[in-house]
Amino acid sequence: MLCVRNGWIHDAIHKDAFQADILVKNGKIAAIGENLEAAEDAYIVDAEGLQVYPGFVEAHGHIGLDGYGIGYEGMDYNEMNDIISPQMRGIDGVKPLDAAFPKAAAAGVTCVCVGPGSANVLGGTFTTIKTVGKRVDDMVVRDGVAMKCAFGENPKRVYREKKDSSRMTTAALLRETLYKAKEYMEKKEAAGEDISKRPAFDIKLEALLPVMRREIPLKAHAHASEDIFTALRIAKEFDLKITLEHVTEGHLIVEELARENVPLAVGPTLTSASKFELRNKSWATPGLLAAAGCQVSIITDSPVIPQEYLPLCAGLAVQAGMEPFAALQAVTINPARHAGVADRVGSLEVGKDADIVVTYGSPFEVSTKIKYVFIDGKEVKIPEELKI
Repeated sequence: MLCVRNGWIHDAIHKDAFQADILVKNGKIAAIGENLEAAEDAYIVDAEGLQVYPGFVEAHGHIGLDGYGIGYEGMDYNEMNDIISPQMRGIDGVKPLDAAFPKAAAAGVTCVCVGPGSANVLGGTFTTIKTVGKRVDDMVVRDGVAMKCAFGENPKRVYREKKDSSRMTTAALLRETLYKAKEYMEKKEAAGEDISKRPAFDIKLEALLPVMRREIPLKAHAHASEDIFTALRIAKEFDLKITLEHVTEGHLIVEELARENVPLAVGPTLTSASKFELRNKSWATPGLLAAAGCQVSIITDSPVIPQEYLPLCAGLAVQAGMEPFAALQAVTINPARHAGVADRVGSLEVGKDADIVVTYGSPFEVSTKIKYVFIDGKEVKIPEELKI
């Protein structure tokens, strides 16, 4: 049992912080309130004068698939030989012992949604995991949460000499595959239990069935406004769920995105404009979109920005005008919703996983140090050199 006493609770649901205890049993939050009774052998954390937050959540990254400090040979987040590869599963590429994980956990980033990159028109499924563990199967919160697809410059650049040299080609390849998946699904459904009438097994189309059934969304890499609208257009054509990833030019089309009402993951912004479609990058983007009523998550796209700087990115958004509570939600409950795991993480509520961060001040400020991090109620040891 764990009891965090007398801290200022920022639960990511209520705007104002309040002073209370958090009681943890079996890795879950059992109670939140004043003067809670704890067992004699409970681990008591005195949080008097300290700030208590939910563990921070990343909605879109590649930690563990792009090895820390080992260069190209450690990169496992793109299949470079097939532009259509929905059968890839992010869970099969994660390296739990990668050095990036303890850095992330020590910074209070307790849950991450990770998967394939953006080289392919269809890249495979993302998985949502905790940032501690030796075996990825034991780290999973929910596997197969979204199907990655990509628009814009990346598929064109990677496959320019093989398959794809224009945005029109990218869209056409995606449509063709979705049509095939739709037909495959309909044939399977029509065949019912009669195996002799089922279509021949196709691992790519099989992987797309949860998308076609609206069980998981397309996770659409789109920086430029024209790519954002193409992603939305195709999702509507096939009546699919969709989330938009990166949304670099979102501040140029705020009203349109507010009307669409789809989850937005904004970033990575703590980088240079390394390609044409990033030329309008701005820290004001997440704040403007949140103010318009959009569900906004701030992302690092780790390792583009090291995972441990997720709270810093929220702080830079606040500096650019984002309302602080909106910024908190953008690295807690909103990414949890975006990744389909808000029933487990993203806020301090009874019944949720006990992912708790205790700090000496606002985690959005560079000078703030973290006192404690708990994942599933277990303390994460923070080496002195990793304390921020």
